[in-house]
Amino acid sequence: MYLGIDIGTSSIKIVLVDENQKVVGLASQELSIQQEKPLYSEQHPDEWYEKVLKALYSIQQDYPSESSQICSIGLTGQMHGAVCLDIKGEVIRPAILWNDGRSYQECNDLMSNNPDFEIVGANKVMPGFTAPKLLWMKRNEPKLFNRINKVLLPKDYIRYKLTGEFASDMSDASGTLWMDIAQRKWSSSLLSSCDLKECHMPMLLEGSDLSGYLRPAIQNILKAQQKVKVIAGASDNAAGALSMGIYQEKDAMISLGTSGVYFVPNQACLPNTKRGLHTFCHALDGLWHQMGVVLSAASALSWWKNIIQTHSESELINLAKKSKYMNTPLFLPYLSGERTPHNNPFAQGAFIGMTHATELGDMVQAVLEGVAYAIADCQDTILETGVQINSISVIGGGSKSPYWGDIIASSIHKTLTYHNESSVGPAFGAARLAVYEDTKASIEDIFYKPTVSQIITPKTEMTASLANKLKIYRSTYYQLKTIFQSIGELS
Repeated sequence: MYLGIDIGTSSIKIVLVDENQKVVGLASQELSIQQEKPLYSEQHPDEWYEKVLKALYSIQQDYPSESSQICSIGLTGQMHGAVCLDIKGEVIRPAILWNDGRSYQECNDLMSNNPDFEIVGANKVMPGFTAPKLLWMKRNEPKLFNRINKVLLPKDYIRYKLTGEFASDMSDASGTLWMDIAQRKWSSSLLSSCDLKECHMPMLLEGSDLSGYLRPAIQNILKAQQKVKVIAGASDNAAGALSMGIYQEKDAMISLGTSGVYFVPNQACLPNTKRGLHTFCHALDGLWHQMGVVLSAASALSWWKNIIQTHSESELINLAKKSKYMNTPLFLPYLSGERTPHNNPFAQGAFIGMTHATELGDMVQAVLEGVAYAIADCQDTILETGVQINSISVIGGGSKSPYWGDIIASSIHKTLTYHNESSVGPAFGAARLAVYEDTKASIEDIFYKPTVSQIITPKTEMTASLANKLKIYRSTYYQLKTIFQSIGELS
């Protein structure tokens, strides 16, 4: 038996699978986010660990026989979060998360002072990444910065708590901006820009490498009968891709979670830094991937549901189906700023074009379309590098809505494929890495694509209208860009 543990932004998720990759059991625990100031977003790592222990206990209580047979665990989680530990291994401050935008000035300074970030790091410096967070900390919290002994990512902090080992995998570590992406190693040049050294970093491993073993006290929670291995794992996006069998060129994945991700594997490092495309190592040795990132995807619909407070998300989508989508408003989904293609932490959400005739369903339709247009922007940045995309799998909470799939497929002019296990996502991909390491089977035997549950093709009646609105959507951002900046500076 195998576990996949996902340290998400909104929850901890654990999946229990057998040697045939059949999902046997699930457990989850919700997490809180602290956003005390504009652009700030933090969580305390101690809450992650507390909720992981509760979820492990739940797995043991609900599946005692299967839990006793667990032999290996794969880890995954939200990228970029900065977890700083002192010499005693204690957390110095709450983790600064991937959707935190406070370090925008540090991004400008790092880009100006060290061209290696784009050349060696293969990415433009953005506030969501780990490196500018540490430079912000050095400037604004120098006493805390001077106590740093290790800098870990969220899942790697949980690894440390579970095993006592300091390690990370290539895909997750790529998002720190301290790696030589093409060479798959830490870069002393990039680290020194933040006054850090390789000794502050965890050991780098490929995703299926063994990173350590469960501490006896944690193993006792599961009542496991054998020594339990902990595998290096993957970033949430790389793990999500592996859950769908996405590791070959011309395959792609769209993830509709809290954020939105357009993910394409590559056999080489293919950056497009000018357009805010992310280029990282994949979780399998010798592979890389490109990634366009939308900071608010399914969370945009959740935000609107919380504003309305009268309908569930599924009810809102049913209202959208009844709207006359050719006349609906425009929605810019930049509720947490935006990465691809704008790299703008000051970008904000906006509805444009309401009238007295606008109804609730029209507003929901606008939200669904806005996210689809943002995904279309990501696709354009990927295609600019010359890659081809033949198939796209969809995962994440937003994948539960076929209607949203209609809008996305019609906006990007691509067929979308939905699979069984798509809602399990990254945790399932992490469990697959554990199976892969333990069984020594081939990549093809482990990372196959799950059974297809649905195929969505572009809808002729939608494509023309959405294409016209996409043009207006893009121009609207540039017309509002200065206003976003002015509003942000008032906060």
